[in-house]
Amino acid sequence: MSPAMLVPIAVAFTVGLLGYAYQALKPPPPKICGSPGGPPVTSPRVKLSDGRHLAYRETGVSKEVAKHKIIIIHGFDSSKDLHLPISQDLIEEFKIYFLFFDRPGYGESDPDPSRSVKSEAYDVQELADKLQIGPKLSGAALVVPFVHYWWPCLPANLSTESLKRLPLQDQMTFRVAHYTPWLFYWWMTQKWFPSLSIMSGNMAIFCPQDMEILAKLSESPSDGQESKSQQQGVYESLHRDIMTGYAKWEFDPMDLSNPFPDNDGSVHIWQGGEDRIIPSRVNHYISEKLPWIQYHEVPEAGHLLIFESKHWETILRALLHR
Repeated sequence: MSPAMLVPIAVAFTVGLLGYAYQALKPPPPKICGSPGGPPVTSPRVKLSDGRHLAYRETGVSKEVAKHKIIIIHGFDSSKDLHLPISQDLIEEFKIYFLFFDRPGYGESDPDPSRSVKSEAYDVQELADKLQIGPKLSGAALVVPFVHYWWPCLPANLSTESLKRLPLQDQMTFRVAHYTPWLFYWWMTQKWFPSLSIMSGNMAIFCPQDMEILAKLSESPSDGQESKSQQQGVYESLHRDIMTGYAKWEFDPMDLSNPFPDNDGSVHIWQGGEDRIIPSRVNHYISEKLPWIQYHEVPEAGHLLIFESKHWETILRALLHR
């Protein structure tokens, strides 16, 4: 084969390789609810100042008679249709109104290409204003809250040791999300290496208590809401959730000040002592450095402690000072 023939072959190979790389790195566009070819809008929604919509669900007593109004923020791979085992007797006793909503890209809420930890906080604020929930915050309960292994406030040894307790595939996934987010879609869709364990069926990340809860949940009749959480695309819901969480935050947790200096409210962290997904050591450390946070570790509980009614009663009574 002559050198003259090698040049166009090399060019064609390079172009083909670049084309493959572009397709592998580029996530598909979201299937926005209400758009042509997208899922239908079946829930009430509010329109935010930037034009996006947030879908929501209201339960409990009505806003007009409620003594307490609680906004529930769902976690990874969930939605506003999350069912929590809170007894009706407890709801009536406290006169609680609950507001659930789909976070951006989940369920029926529009995706947010500029999504960040700070923007999600503003979404909650604007949603509360639109629905006239009230201006006064009286408390916050963070149940098995997310931790970032690259927070500047964490000692290096604590971050490293906590990250190494996770399955190797999760360590790699979180590093890709933090250091090379532009590679994240490829990483989550490639077949050469295992990516996130919770999405690949690796049940070793759940402790025995979590497995018991999962078994009970599987026995309950499904209303089909699970599939709706990712209906606009796995990239805009699950993938972006991870990238947002492990991106560089606009603030450091240690920079936070007590939102209730006059003791007219409280902040709580509830952590399962057997949680294999969120390391208790990190949340315990933050609570020690920010003494206005009340830290509660439930020794026998795992990551799914919110699916046990006995824990909800304890959480609500602490949050509502009863």
